Amino acid sequence: MFEWLKAPGNHAVLGTAIAAAPLAGQGEVLFGCGCFWGAEKGFWRLPGVETTAVGYAGGSDPAPSYDAVCSGRTGHAEVVRVVWNNDRIDFSDLLKLFWECHDPTQGNRQGNDRGSQYRSAIYVNDPALVQLALASRDAYQELLSAKGFGRITTEIAQDQSFYPAEAYHQQYLAKPGGRPYCSAQPSGISLGQFPGGHYQLPSSVWTHYDWSVSHCVLRGNNEPISP
Repeated sequence: MFEWLKAPGNHAVLGTAIAAAPLAGQGEVLFGCGCFWGAEKGFWRLPGVETTAVGYAGGSDPAPSYDAVCSGRTGHAEVVRVVWNNDRIDFSDLLKLFWECHDPTQGNRQGNDRGSQYRSAIYVNDPALVQLALASRDAYQELLSAKGFGRITTEIAQDQSFYPAEAYHQQYLAKPGGRPYCSAQPSGISLGQFPGGHYQLPSSVWTHYDWSVSHCVLRGNNEPISP
């Protein structure tokens, strides 16, 4: 379980406790893919996702704030915590959304957002999930290289503490007054099969994500997708 230092409350869309530890049959991951506002919306919409939260991970500051992280001095990345039900969705499905929802070759930036806090990252606590993440990365690299993209810069690591962001950042795009913003620049390339991968979601789910539209995680509504 990732370390929690405070409990930010219930999910504004799913209604679940966003600080709850995973139950039996559930998994947990932290994804960094640019500004966490748009990234979180992409993941909470997937069938089988129990809860999401935004926060910071991968750095050294034990009490990071948004302003401190944006300064680049903490070493933390903006991340989305995702807890999922293994009976409904596989980690492979989450990896598919992760790779496709941003450009993992941009290094310390995503679109117009620049700085180490916007780096691409996958943090998990299970060695088996690390291996799946690495296998999916290698498969996606082949696809990207064939289309002229550079090397994937995604940081894949284990045992990183998660520090929840301030309450106003949680499910930001679903709240009144939220500024519709997303920095991600998808490559437009779909992840196919990879060693160890086992997709559970039907192909119809992915029609709700049109990566040909800039910042398309903002195009759909906030409701979870029905499989």
